[in-house]
Amino acid sequence: MAITLAEAKVGMADKVDQKVVDTFRRSSLLLDKLVFDNAISPGTGGSTLTYGYVQLKTPSTAAIRTINSEYSAGEAKREEKTTKAVIMGGKFQIDRVLIGTAGAVDELAFQTEQKIKATANEFHNLVINGNSSVESTEFDGLNKLLTGAETEITSQVDVSTSEKMDAGYNALLDEVDAFLSALDGKPTMLLMNEKMLTKMRSAARRAGYYSRSRDEFGRTVEAYNDIPMMDAGKYYNGVSTIDVVPVTNGKTDIYAVTIGLDAFHGISPTGSKVINSFMPDLNAPGAVKDGEVELVAGVALKNTNKAGVLRGIQIGASTPSM
Repeated sequence: MAITLAEAKVGMADKVDQKVVDTFRRSSLLLDKLVFDNAISPGTGGSTLTYGYVQLKTPSTAAIRTINSEYSAGEAKREEKTTKAVIMGGKFQIDRVLIGTAGAVDELAFQTEQKIKATANEFHNLVINGNSSVESTEFDGLNKLLTGAETEITSQVDVSTSEKMDAGYNALLDEVDAFLSALDGKPTMLLMNEKMLTKMRSAARRAGYYSRSRDEFGRTVEAYNDIPMMDAGKYYNGVSTIDVVPVTNGKTDIYAVTIGLDAFHGISPTGSKVINSFMPDLNAPGAVKDGEVELVAGVALKNTNKAGVLRGIQIGASTPSM
C-alpha cells in the first residue's frame, strides 16, 4: 500500500501525533512529497526491515523492420535489488518543572521540534550519502545508487564568481537542461546544498525561469522551470555540522528525483505510521520526563532513468594542489 505522510496523518486520532507528522512535513519538502510503500514485513524474528524489488536498468527499445527481415533482439535489463528501512530519531529529557512553568517558549514543543528537525536532516543525509557497504546500519543513498548510471553526468561549467556567473549562467542552465533531458520525464524535485541553490536561483532569475510560491505550511518553495528546488540541509556528523550535499574542492552536485512507486519512493514496515512519537505523561511519577520521536523509513530507486545526478559543478575556488 502506498501512502504519503499527509495521508498517514488522516488516520491518526491523537492530535499530538498529527502535529508531529505536520512538523516532519514542514521540516522537509522531500518527506512531505515522498510516497511510502509500507510493505515491509519483518517476519517472526522481527530482526530485519529488508525490502526487495526489481530495478529497471535499461528500458526496452523499438525499431522498424523491412519486409522479409527480422528485428534485432533487444531486451529491457532488470536487476534484483534489496534495500532496507532504518530506525532513526532520538530522545530528549525535560524536568517537569520546566514543562509546567513554560513561558514564551514551550520547552516540550521546542525540544520535540528540534528532535524532528535533526531526524529529518539525518534522513536527508542517508537519502544522498547512505552506503550499506560502509555502514551496515544505513540504506544506500542516491550517491551510490546513481554511480555508473546513464543519468550520472559530469559538469563542465564554472560559476564560482560573480563575473563567471554573469558570463556563464546560460551555460549552467543549458547544462542543467541537458541533464534533465537525460531523465525519463520531468523530475519531481531537485536536491542540492544551499550554496548551489543560491547559484541556481541567480541563474534562473537572470534567464526568467525562476519562480517561488508558498505551500500549505507557509513555506517558500523555489522552482527552476516549475521544478521545485530543495536545499538538502546540513547534518551533524558527531564532530561538526556539514552539508548533506558536500562541496569538495569547490565543486558540488545536483540530484534530480521523480517520486513514484515505479521510480523513487520511500519504504516502511507494513501497518507502520512511518512516524511515531512518544510524549511524556505529566501525571505520572518522576521528575525528569522523557520524550521520543522516531522515523522508520528507507528509499528505493526502481528505475535509474527516473533519477540522476549532475556532478562537479564549480561553485567555489579550487584548492591548490601541493
